[in-house]
Amino acid sequence: MSFETILTEELCKKYESNWSNKTILDYLKQAIEHKPEKTAIIDRNSRYTFKEVGMLVDRVALGLLDTGLKKGDVISFQLPNWNEFVILHLAATRIGAISNPLIPIYRDREIGFMVKLAESKMIVVPDEFRGFNYPEMIKRLLPDWPVMEYIYVIGENVPAGMKPFSALMDVPWEERKDPSVLDGITLDPNEITEIIFTSGTTGEPKGVMHTHNTVTFSSELWLDHLKLTSDDVIFMASTFAHQTGFLYGVRLPFIYGGTAVYQDIWNPKEFIALIEKEKITFTTAATPFLQDTIQVDNIQSYDLSSLRYFAAIGAPIPRTLVKQAAQKLPCQVLSGWGQTENGLVTLTLANDTEEKLTNTDGTPFPAMDVKVVDLNGQELSPNVEGDLLVRGPALFVGYLKRLELTKSEFDGEWFITGDRAVKDEDGYIRITGRNKDIIIRGGENIPVAYVENILYEHPDISIVQIVAMPDARLQERACAFISLKDGASPLTMESMKIFLAEKGVAKHYWPEHVEVIADFPRTPSGKIQKFRLRAIIDEKIANRL
Repeated sequence: MSFETILTEELCKKYESNWSNKTILDYLKQAIEHKPEKTAIIDRNSRYTFKEVGMLVDRVALGLLDTGLKKGDVISFQLPNWNEFVILHLAATRIGAISNPLIPIYRDREIGFMVKLAESKMIVVPDEFRGFNYPEMIKRLLPDWPVMEYIYVIGENVPAGMKPFSALMDVPWEERKDPSVLDGITLDPNEITEIIFTSGTTGEPKGVMHTHNTVTFSSELWLDHLKLTSDDVIFMASTFAHQTGFLYGVRLPFIYGGTAVYQDIWNPKEFIALIEKEKITFTTAATPFLQDTIQVDNIQSYDLSSLRYFAAIGAPIPRTLVKQAAQKLPCQVLSGWGQTENGLVTLTLANDTEEKLTNTDGTPFPAMDVKVVDLNGQELSPNVEGDLLVRGPALFVGYLKRLELTKSEFDGEWFITGDRAVKDEDGYIRITGRNKDIIIRGGENIPVAYVENILYEHPDISIVQIVAMPDARLQERACAFISLKDGASPLTMESMKIFLAEKGVAKHYWPEHVEVIADFPRTPSGKIQKFRLRAIIDEKIANRL
């Protein structure tokens, strides 16, 4: 498949001094040469050294070639934070294939659309994770995937017509095929290496395309900022199929040559125990993860002295949380902002004041630029709210098969983020809201229009509008305001959940509160005023406290 992107020779020249022009394989090779026996990745039931990772990557890559995969093919994988994810991504890169990570909580509707748009030739899933049967879902979706050829399953229950992933991991392909064939596959750092989907605001997810250079640059930025060395150990519980997990859990450890510890189901008590056991030095996660961590019982009995940084991103950090963290954790808490399209763009500094940490989302990494503009695109004075724009060498190169949409979200070199922000005199930004109609629940996006469109298919619903309602732990949850058709039966949370489950919608997207109303607040032109709906639910929650 060919990819239409906005990457031009002019942009390549502009950022050639920022890009290292390395792929993740260059860093893997470097780590193997320097510390082959050092532990690289640790998950729920296995750990591998850099040397072992290199061997398995080549083995799986040869198996992929033998299967029929080739350079330019898209490989989708809907896997938890397991070592197999990391090895598969590196092996896909080894043969020049494009990785398409898919979030494990996605179900039929999301996976069906994403895999079809990506024209994936291969998909890898677990046989079961958190009680869900992934192969059964794949069977339901296969008739709508005309180019899908290869289905691999991790686990013991592999249906007929699918193959066990062990056929790639455990078979000595290096003895059956000439390994030198891999060295003949050349990679251009400006080629697409990742297609990762972000929540759409018009009812359709967008496939964000990144090159080797854009994703590698995003990870390299952390080296100086956190003064990382090969002695550092990162912990990652954010799903690998989010850009946070992918860039900083899957790829970053190979770039600094250190160790990564993975958790497939978030458990703060286990995290605390792992800090002591594996000498974890830093982590990055959504703000609620920090809140959960400091609430672990008997936390003072663990040796947490190795932990240096906890980067809490995706939601503001309450001042009280920072104070509590300072009392219970030995690390520096950092605050940052970023997007799937550009990775983490801003992050507070290790020596920043509490004021900066709690009232801003950080300052831009070197070579990344942000500005706040008015409706006419003119840059605003400090501390004046406006639209946030970003540019730099970490920026994506387009939405898959949506070239015109991509161009419409740029103002020259500047990407229009859809966020509202203020920028202070020191260059720190503070996100104040969103133009895009998205709810952020615990650092994860809920695409409002997408869920609304599905609920409009409900036979009893006349009008539905979903807004954010405040939540002490997750910052936001989804509230559905609904108007019923004449003569319709009362709608309950339970009946709505059953409907969404039948539609194959991921539970993460389901509204968690329903308000049935007769009339919606509207503008004189008839447009529903969502800000007034948010005010209604805010007041109800406040009165309940």
